[in-house]
Amino acid sequence: MKVLIIVDAQNDFMPGGTLEVPKGDEIIPVINQILPQFDLVIATQDWHPENHASFANSHEGKNEFETIDLDGIPQTLWPVHCVQNTMGADFHKELKTAPIEAIFRKGTNSKIDSYSGFYDNAHLKSTGLAGYLREKQTTELYFCGLAADICVSFTVKDALNEGFTSYLIQDATRALNAADFAQAKQEIEELGGKIMSSSEI
Repeated sequence: MKVLIIVDAQNDFMPGGTLEVPKGDEIIPVINQILPQFDLVIATQDWHPENHASFANSHEGKNEFETIDLDGIPQTLWPVHCVQNTMGADFHKELKTAPIEAIFRKGTNSKIDSYSGFYDNAHLKSTGLAGYLREKQTTELYFCGLAADICVSFTVKDALNEGFTSYLIQDATRALNAADFAQAKQEIEELGGKIMSSSEI
């Protein structure tokens, strides 16, 4: 079974959002175009409480994009984004959501961030995604969404570590930082993942 996983295609990561990824909205037509080629489509959704520890304004005297130690884990401090039940947390309005069979929410614990769709950043709590995919007898995973160098790449790497055959569709993702994305792609390939374009599906 071929499965498409759409990572965090949410308003706050789009141009004009509080944590916008440059040209993030360009992935939406690409995703919509490839949807029919998959047996199953699922999505992840950043879903933060408003006092989340990853938000800079939760730490007095700290600035956005500064890095702190958060319970032993390096944590980038982000602008407030994807707060539960806000428009910023909604999927982009042009994304065709009808084919999405399940949504896995992450970052719901106010004390720890969760870049990956599989686990929080300390790998203490599973979202249940791996078990869901095994129950569905998944053979191949294909990844798209935002941001390429953070939530997408963390999700792909966890998928590979869980033993799933995994592909990153690079024209259906955009990065916050190009150098970090280049590094992430190298790490994905070292773990056995493949980088491809939508035309190769």
